[in-house]
Amino acid sequence: MRNEEPKMVFISLKTIYFTVFFIIFFIIFIFNFAGIKNKFTSDFLYNTSVNLPTEFFLVLMSNEIALLDASDVSKSKNKNKSSISKSITMSVLGIWHKDIRTFLGNELPGFRAFNTEIAVAGIGTNLTNLPMESAPPVEILLKEKEKTKKELADPDNLSNKTANPPPTKTGEDVVFIYHSHSWEAFLPRLSGAKNPNEAVSFNQTKNVIDVGKSLQAELINKGIGTAHSTTNATEELKKKNWNYNNSYTLSREIVQEAMVREKSIHYLIDIHRDSQSKSVTTINIKGKPFARLFFVVGKENQYYDKNLHLAKELNKKLEEKYPGISRGVFVKTKDDGNGVYNQDLSSNSMLLEFGGVDNTKEELDRTIKAFAEVFGEFYRNAQEVNGDSESKEL
Repeated sequence: MRNEEPKMVFISLKTIYFTVFFIIFFIIFIFNFAGIKNKFTSDFLYNTSVNLPTEFFLVLMSNEIALLDASDVSKSKNKNKSSISKSITMSVLGIWHKDIRTFLGNELPGFRAFNTEIAVAGIGTNLTNLPMESAPPVEILLKEKEKTKKELADPDNLSNKTANPPPTKTGEDVVFIYHSHSWEAFLPRLSGAKNPNEAVSFNQTKNVIDVGKSLQAELINKGIGTAHSTTNATEELKKKNWNYNNSYTLSREIVQEAMVREKSIHYLIDIHRDSQSKSVTTINIKGKPFARLFFVVGKENQYYDKNLHLAKELNKKLEEKYPGISRGVFVKTKDDGNGVYNQDLSSNSMLLEFGGVDNTKEELDRTIKAFAEVFGEFYRNAQEVNGDSESKEL
Protein backbone atom coordinates (compact mmCIF):
# COMPACT_ATOMS: atom_id res chain seq x y z
CA MET A 1 0.00 0.00 0.00
CA ARG A 2 1.45 3.35 -1.07
CA ASN A 3 1.90 5.97 1.63
CA GLU A 4 0.10 9.17 0.80
CA GLU A 5 2.15 12.31 1.18
CA PRO A 6 0.66 14.77 3.69
CA LYS A 7 -0.92 17.79 2.12
CA MET A 8 0.24 21.18 3.31
CA VAL A 9 -2.05 24.17 3.36
CA PHE A 10 -0.55 27.65 3.27
CA ILE A 11 -2.50 30.60 4.60
CA SER A 12 -1.12 34.03 3.89
CA LEU A 13 -0.59 36.47 6.74
CA LYS A 14 -2.76 38.93 4.87
CA THR A 15 -5.68 36.48 5.05
CA ILE A 16 -5.15 36.12 8.79
CA TYR A 17 -5.25 39.90 9.24
CA PHE A 18 -8.44 40.07 7.20
CA THR A 19 -10.03 37.32 9.28
CA VAL A 20 -9.07 38.86 12.63
CA PHE A 21 -10.23 42.31 11.53
CA PHE A 22 -13.68 41.11 10.46
CA ILE A 23 -14.09 38.84 13.49
CA ILE A 24 -13.61 41.90 15.69
CA PHE A 25 -16.28 43.84 13.81
CA PHE A 26 -18.63 40.84 13.91
CA ILE A 27 -18.24 40.49 17.70
CA ILE A 28 -18.89 44.19 18.16
CA PHE A 29 -22.00 43.93 15.99
CA ILE A 30 -23.35 41.05 18.12
CA PHE A 31 -22.65 42.88 21.37
CA ASN A 32 -24.37 46.05 20.18
CA PHE A 33 -27.55 44.25 19.27
CA ALA A 34 -27.68 41.76 22.13
CA GLY A 35 -28.77 44.29 24.74
CA ILE A 36 -25.67 43.78 26.87
CA LYS A 37 -25.28 46.54 29.44
CA ASN A 38 -21.61 47.28 28.85
CA LYS A 39 -21.67 47.06 25.09
CA PHE A 40 -19.08 48.28 22.70
CA THR A 41 -19.58 51.75 21.27
CA SER A 42 -18.70 53.50 18.06
CA ASP A 43 -15.79 55.06 19.93
CA PHE A 44 -14.22 51.60 20.06
CA LEU A 45 -14.47 51.22 16.29
CA TYR A 46 -13.15 54.72 15.76
CA ASN A 47 -10.20 54.29 18.11
CA THR A 48 -9.38 50.91 16.57
CA SER A 49 -9.29 52.30 13.04
CA VAL A 50 -7.36 55.41 14.10
CA ASN A 51 -4.68 53.34 15.82
CA LEU A 52 -4.12 51.15 12.77
CA PRO A 53 -1.25 52.34 10.53
CA THR A 54 -2.00 53.76 7.08
CA GLU A 55 -0.05 50.92 5.45
CA PHE A 56 -2.55 48.42 6.85
CA PHE A 57 -5.38 49.96 4.86
CA LEU A 58 -3.16 50.29 1.79
CA VAL A 59 -2.46 46.56 1.96
CA LEU A 60 -6.19 45.83 2.23
CA MET A 61 -7.02 48.12 -0.68
CA SER A 62 -4.21 46.68 -2.82
CA ASN A 63 -6.18 43.44 -3.11
CA GLU A 64 -8.83 45.24 -5.15
CA ILE A 65 -6.77 48.01 -6.75
CA ALA A 66 -3.75 46.51 -8.45
CA LEU A 67 -1.91 49.83 -8.86
CA LEU A 68 -1.67 50.13 -5.10
CA ASP A 69 0.25 46.87 -4.88
CA ALA A 70 3.45 48.69 -5.77
CA SER A 71 6.88 47.90 -4.47
CA ASP A 72 6.64 50.46 -1.69
CA VAL A 73 3.53 48.82 -0.32
CA SER A 74 4.96 45.36 -0.75
CA LYS A 75 8.15 46.33 1.06
CA SER A 76 6.18 47.91 3.85
CA LYS A 77 4.20 44.73 4.50
CA ASN A 78 6.94 42.96 6.41
CA LYS A 79 8.09 46.20 8.03
CA ASN A 80 4.65 46.90 9.44
CA LYS A 81 3.66 43.40 10.52
CA SER A 82 4.69 44.23 14.07
CA SER A 83 2.91 47.61 14.16
CA ILE A 84 -0.29 46.12 12.70
CA SER A 85 -0.40 43.26 15.17
CA LYS A 86 0.45 45.66 17.99
CA SER A 87 -2.41 47.99 17.02
CA ILE A 88 -4.92 45.13 16.89
CA THR A 89 -3.69 43.63 20.18
CA MET A 90 -3.71 47.00 21.97
CA SER A 91 -7.19 47.84 20.65
CA VAL A 92 -8.70 44.51 21.75
CA LEU A 93 -6.70 43.50 24.84
CA GLY A 94 -5.07 46.76 25.94
CA ILE A 95 -1.66 45.09 26.32
CA TRP A 96 1.49 44.66 24.22
CA HIS A 97 4.07 41.99 25.04
CA LYS A 98 7.01 44.31 24.31
CA ASP A 99 5.83 47.06 26.68
CA ILE A 100 5.70 45.97 30.33
CA ARG A 101 3.84 49.15 31.28
CA THR A 102 0.70 47.86 29.55
CA PHE A 103 0.68 44.79 31.83
CA LEU A 104 1.31 46.74 35.03
CA GLY A 105 -0.87 49.78 34.31
CA ASN A 106 -4.03 48.28 35.76
CA GLU A 107 -2.25 46.96 38.84
CA LEU A 108 0.17 49.77 39.72
CA PRO A 109 -1.54 53.21 39.83
CA GLY A 110 1.70 55.04 39.05
CA PHE A 111 1.95 53.39 35.66
CA ARG A 112 -1.37 54.87 34.56
CA ALA A 113 0.34 58.23 34.12
CA PHE A 114 1.94 56.89 30.97
CA ASN A 115 -1.50 56.79 29.34
CA THR A 116 -1.55 60.60 29.41
CA GLU A 117 -1.14 62.03 25.94
CA ILE A 118 1.10 65.05 25.48
CA ALA A 119 -0.78 67.12 22.91
CA VAL A 120 1.65 70.03 23.25
CA ALA A 121 4.91 69.66 25.17
CA GLY A 122 6.24 72.65 27.05
CA ILE A 123 9.93 73.25 27.74
CA GLY A 124 11.34 70.21 29.55
CA THR A 125 8.07 68.25 29.45
CA ASN A 126 8.51 64.50 28.98
CA LEU A 127 7.30 61.17 30.35
CA THR A 128 9.38 61.59 33.52
CA ASN A 129 7.56 64.71 34.74
CA LEU A 130 3.94 64.25 33.69
CA PRO A 131 1.26 65.88 35.88
CA MET A 132 0.75 64.17 39.23
CA GLU A 133 -2.61 63.97 40.95
CA SER A 134 -2.97 62.27 44.31
CA ALA A 135 -5.88 61.98 46.71
CA PRO A 136 -5.14 63.61 50.08
CA PRO A 137 -4.81 61.11 52.96
CA VAL A 138 -7.87 61.18 55.22
CA GLU A 139 -5.84 61.64 58.39
CA ILE A 140 -4.14 64.75 56.99
CA LEU A 141 -7.49 66.21 55.95
CA LEU A 142 -8.88 65.68 59.43
CA LYS A 143 -5.79 67.21 61.02
CA GLU A 144 -5.95 70.20 58.69
CA LYS A 145 -9.66 70.63 59.41
CA GLU A 146 -8.99 71.09 63.12
CA LYS A 147 -6.14 73.49 62.42
CA THR A 148 -8.31 75.56 60.09
CA LYS A 149 -11.07 75.81 62.69
CA LYS A 150 -8.62 77.28 65.19
CA GLU A 151 -7.24 79.74 62.62
CA LEU A 152 -10.66 80.97 61.60
CA ALA A 153 -11.67 81.35 65.23
CA ASP A 154 -8.70 83.66 65.87
CA PRO A 155 -9.67 87.22 64.78
CA ASP A 156 -6.01 88.32 64.82
CA ASN A 157 -4.86 85.60 62.46
CA LEU A 158 -3.55 87.14 59.22
CA SER A 159 -4.89 84.22 57.20
CA ASN A 160 -8.44 85.45 57.90
CA LYS A 161 -7.79 88.74 56.15
CA THR A 162 -8.19 88.79 52.38
CA ALA A 163 -6.37 91.61 50.66
CA ASN A 164 -7.53 93.20 47.42
CA PRO A 165 -11.12 91.89 47.25
CA PRO A 166 -12.55 91.52 43.72
CA PRO A 167 -13.87 94.78 42.24
CA THR A 168 -17.59 95.23 41.90
CA LYS A 169 -18.85 93.26 38.93
CA THR A 170 -20.53 95.08 36.10
CA GLY A 171 -22.51 93.47 33.32
CA GLU A 172 -23.06 89.75 32.78
CA ASP A 173 -20.73 86.97 33.82
CA VAL A 174 -19.17 85.14 30.89
CA VAL A 175 -16.51 83.20 32.83
CA PHE A 176 -17.13 80.78 35.68
CA ILE A 177 -14.21 79.69 37.88
CA TYR A 178 -14.56 76.72 40.19
CA HIS A 179 -12.49 74.06 41.98
CA SER A 180 -13.19 70.32 41.86
CA HIS A 181 -10.37 69.82 44.39
CA SER A 182 -10.65 72.93 46.51
CA TRP A 183 -8.46 71.44 49.27
CA GLU A 184 -5.31 71.52 47.09
CA ALA A 185 -2.95 73.92 48.87
CA PHE A 186 0.64 75.17 48.75
CA LEU A 187 3.36 74.16 51.24
CA PRO A 188 4.90 77.68 51.63
CA ARG A 189 1.59 78.83 53.16
CA LEU A 190 1.26 75.90 55.56
CA SER A 191 3.26 76.12 58.77
CA GLY A 192 5.19 72.94 59.55
CA ALA A 193 4.13 71.10 56.39
CA LYS A 194 6.93 69.76 54.18
CA ASN A 195 5.58 66.60 52.58
CA PRO A 196 3.63 67.09 49.30
CA ASN A 197 0.86 64.89 50.72
CA GLU A 198 0.41 67.48 53.46
CA ALA A 199 -0.35 70.26 50.99
CA VAL A 200 -4.06 70.35 51.77
CA SER A 201 -6.11 73.01 53.51
CA PHE A 202 -9.67 74.14 54.04
CA ASN A 203 -8.46 77.71 54.47
CA GLN A 204 -9.31 79.69 51.33
CA THR A 205 -6.22 81.86 51.68
CA LYS A 206 -3.95 78.81 51.49
CA ASN A 207 -5.50 76.64 48.80
CA VAL A 208 -6.44 76.93 45.12
CA ILE A 209 -9.53 78.98 45.95
CA ASP A 210 -7.17 81.90 46.53
CA VAL A 211 -5.80 81.39 43.01
CA GLY A 212 -9.36 81.51 41.71
CA LYS A 213 -10.09 84.72 43.59
CA SER A 214 -7.00 86.38 42.17
CA LEU A 215 -7.84 85.31 38.63
CA GLN A 216 -11.41 86.54 39.05
CA ALA A 217 -10.14 89.95 40.15
CA GLU A 218 -7.73 90.18 37.21
CA LEU A 219 -10.41 89.28 34.67
CA ILE A 220 -12.96 91.68 36.14
CA ASN A 221 -10.35 94.45 36.02
CA LYS A 222 -10.09 93.73 32.31
CA GLY A 223 -13.83 94.13 31.87
CA ILE A 224 -14.62 90.41 31.67
CA GLY A 225 -17.57 89.43 33.86
CA THR A 226 -16.41 86.54 36.03
CA ALA A 227 -18.16 84.46 38.69
CA HIS A 228 -16.26 82.29 41.17
CA SER A 229 -17.35 79.36 43.31
CA THR A 230 -15.66 79.16 46.71
CA THR A 231 -17.40 75.92 47.67
CA ASN A 232 -15.51 73.78 50.17
CA ALA A 233 -15.53 70.53 48.18
CA THR A 234 -14.46 68.41 51.15
CA GLU A 235 -17.36 69.56 53.31
CA GLU A 236 -19.89 69.12 50.49
CA LEU A 237 -18.61 65.63 49.70
CA LYS A 238 -18.97 64.72 53.36
CA LYS A 239 -22.55 66.05 53.48
CA LYS A 240 -23.49 63.82 50.56
CA ASN A 241 -21.57 60.86 51.99
CA TRP A 242 -19.39 60.89 48.86
CA ASN A 243 -15.66 60.30 48.62
CA TYR A 244 -12.78 61.76 46.63
CA ASN A 245 -13.85 59.88 43.48
CA ASN A 246 -17.07 61.92 43.39
CA SER A 247 -15.25 65.27 43.18
CA TYR A 248 -16.16 65.94 39.57
CA THR A 249 -19.75 64.84 40.14
CA LEU A 250 -19.99 67.46 42.87
CA SER A 251 -18.36 70.21 40.82
CA ARG A 252 -20.62 69.30 37.90
CA GLU A 253 -23.65 70.16 40.02
CA ILE A 254 -22.03 73.47 40.96
CA VAL A 255 -21.31 74.34 37.32
CA GLN A 256 -24.78 73.37 36.12
CA GLU A 257 -26.42 75.51 38.79
CA ALA A 258 -24.24 78.47 37.81
CA MET A 259 -25.06 78.05 34.11
CA VAL A 260 -28.79 77.96 34.85
CA ARG A 261 -28.47 81.03 37.05
CA GLU A 262 -26.26 82.94 34.60
CA LYS A 263 -27.21 82.14 31.01
CA SER A 264 -24.36 84.38 29.81
CA ILE A 265 -21.61 82.02 31.07
CA HIS A 266 -19.57 80.67 28.16
CA TYR A 267 -16.15 79.86 29.61
CA LEU A 268 -15.60 77.32 32.39
CA ILE A 269 -12.27 77.19 34.26
CA ASP A 270 -11.57 74.45 36.81
CA ILE A 271 -8.43 75.47 38.74
CA HIS A 272 -6.09 72.93 40.34
CA ARG A 273 -2.44 72.72 41.35
CA ASP A 274 0.00 69.94 40.50
CA SER A 275 1.89 67.70 42.94
CA GLN A 276 5.24 67.95 41.15
CA SER A 277 8.21 69.62 42.83
CA LYS A 278 9.33 73.21 42.35
CA SER A 279 12.05 72.30 39.85
CA VAL A 280 9.31 71.15 37.47
CA THR A 281 6.64 73.75 38.26
CA THR A 282 8.76 76.94 38.27
CA ILE A 283 10.60 78.90 35.61
CA ASN A 284 12.44 82.23 35.45
CA ILE A 285 11.10 84.69 32.89
CA LYS A 286 12.93 87.99 32.53
CA GLY A 287 14.68 87.41 35.82
CA LYS A 288 11.53 86.64 37.85
CA PRO A 289 10.21 83.23 38.97
CA PHE A 290 6.82 82.21 37.60
CA ALA A 291 4.70 79.23 38.60
CA ARG A 292 4.23 77.18 35.44
CA LEU A 293 0.73 76.21 34.35
CA PHE A 294 -0.68 73.60 32.02
CA PHE A 295 -3.95 72.53 30.41
CA VAL A 296 -5.73 69.19 30.84
CA VAL A 297 -8.30 68.18 28.22
CA GLY A 298 -10.68 65.25 28.73
CA LYS A 299 -10.96 62.99 25.70
CA GLU A 300 -14.21 61.28 26.69
CA ASN A 301 -16.70 64.00 25.75
CA GLN A 302 -18.46 65.50 22.75
CA TYR A 303 -16.54 68.79 22.90
CA TYR A 304 -13.09 67.22 23.02
CA ASP A 305 -11.92 68.67 19.69
CA LYS A 306 -13.13 72.20 20.47
CA ASN A 307 -11.75 72.23 23.99
CA LEU A 308 -8.43 70.88 22.74
CA HIS A 309 -8.33 73.64 20.13
CA LEU A 310 -9.04 76.26 22.80
CA ALA A 311 -6.27 74.93 25.04
CA LYS A 312 -3.78 74.88 22.18
CA GLU A 313 -4.65 78.43 21.13
CA LEU A 314 -4.24 79.85 24.63
CA ASN A 315 -1.10 77.79 25.19
CA LYS A 316 0.41 79.16 21.99
CA LYS A 317 -0.36 82.76 22.91
CA LEU A 318 1.02 82.28 26.43
CA GLU A 319 4.27 80.87 25.09
CA GLU A 320 4.63 83.73 22.62
CA LYS A 321 4.51 86.31 25.43
CA TYR A 322 5.97 84.28 28.28
CA PRO A 323 8.25 81.54 26.88
CA GLY A 324 8.35 78.55 29.17
CA ILE A 325 5.39 79.54 31.34
CA SER A 326 3.39 76.54 30.15
CA ARG A 327 4.24 72.89 30.70
CA GLY A 328 1.96 72.08 27.79
CA VAL A 329 -1.41 70.59 26.93
CA PHE A 330 -2.23 67.10 28.20
CA VAL A 331 -5.04 64.80 27.11
CA LYS A 332 -6.48 62.31 29.56
CA THR A 333 -8.89 59.42 29.12
CA LYS A 334 -10.70 57.36 31.76
CA ASP A 335 -7.62 55.12 31.88
CA ASP A 336 -5.61 57.76 33.72
CA GLY A 337 -8.16 60.21 35.12
CA ASN A 338 -11.76 61.31 35.00
CA GLY A 339 -11.66 61.56 31.21
CA VAL A 340 -14.49 64.12 31.02
CA TYR A 341 -13.74 66.77 33.67
CA ASN A 342 -17.18 68.35 33.06
CA GLN A 343 -15.92 69.57 29.69
CA ASP A 344 -19.02 68.17 28.03
CA LEU A 345 -20.94 71.12 29.54
CA SER A 346 -19.29 73.68 27.27
CA SER A 347 -17.11 73.83 24.19
CA ASN A 348 -15.11 76.51 26.04
CA SER A 349 -14.03 74.45 29.03
CA MET A 350 -10.61 74.50 30.64
CA LEU A 351 -8.94 72.55 33.40
CA LEU A 352 -5.96 74.69 34.42
CA GLU A 353 -3.26 73.62 36.84
CA PHE A 354 -1.41 76.58 38.34
CA GLY A 355 1.99 75.70 39.77
CA GLY A 356 2.68 72.91 42.23
CA VAL A 357 2.90 72.18 45.93
CA ASP A 358 6.07 74.28 46.39
CA ASN A 359 5.10 77.49 44.61
CA THR A 360 4.78 80.77 46.50
CA LYS A 361 1.96 83.29 46.26
CA GLU A 362 4.25 85.74 44.42
CA GLU A 363 5.12 83.14 41.78
CA LEU A 364 1.46 82.20 41.35
CA ASP A 365 0.32 85.82 41.13
CA ARG A 366 2.72 86.53 38.28
CA THR A 367 1.33 83.58 36.35
CA ILE A 368 -2.26 84.55 37.10
CA LYS A 369 -1.66 88.03 35.70
CA ALA A 370 0.04 86.57 32.63
CA PHE A 371 -2.85 84.22 31.93
CA ALA A 372 -5.44 86.97 32.52
CA GLU A 373 -3.58 89.22 30.07
CA VAL A 374 -3.48 86.57 27.35
CA PHE A 375 -7.04 85.39 27.96
CA GLY A 376 -8.26 89.00 27.91
CA GLU A 377 -6.75 89.54 24.46
CA PHE A 378 -8.10 86.20 23.24
CA TYR A 379 -11.58 87.02 24.54
CA ARG A 380 -11.69 90.47 22.93
CA ASN A 381 -10.57 89.03 19.59
CA ALA A 382 -13.25 86.36 19.84
CA GLN A 383 -15.85 89.02 20.55
CA GLU A 384 -14.80 91.00 17.48
CA VAL A 385 -14.97 87.90 15.28
CA ASN A 386 -18.43 87.05 16.59
CA GLY A 387 -19.72 90.59 16.21
CA ASP A 388 -19.99 90.96 19.97
CA SER A 389 -22.88 88.49 19.91
CA GLU A 390 -21.35 86.02 22.34
CA SER A 391 -22.94 83.25 20.35
CA LYS A 392 -20.58 80.59 21.58
CA GLU A 393 -21.88 77.05 21.29
CA LEU A 394 -22.68 75.41 24.59
